[in-house]
Amino acid sequence: MANTPQARKRIRRNEARAAINGARISRIRNFVKKVESAIEGGDKPAAAEALKAAQPELARGVARGVLHKNAASRKLSRLTKRVAAL
Repeated sequence: MANTPQARKRIRRNEARAAINGARISRIRNFVKKVESAIEGGDKPAAAEALKAAQPELARGVARGVLHKNAASRKLSRLTKRVAAL
C-alpha cells in the first residue's frame, strides 16, 4: 500500500488515466472494425468511407500517446492495401 501522499495521488491518477486510455483504444478499435467488416462484406465505397473516418482516429491515438506511431502507420497501411484490393 502507498505510504506517501504523492504515491496515493499517483495511484488515483493512474486509475483515471487507465480508464480514459482504455476508452480511447476501444474507440479506435471500433473504427478499425467498421473498416474490416466493410471489407469482409466486399463493399468498397463503404470500406473507403470507413477508412477515411478511421484515419484521424488512429492519428489522434498517436498524438494522445495510446498508440505507437509505427503501429498506427502499419494498421493504416494494411487497411488501405486491403480496401484498394477490393
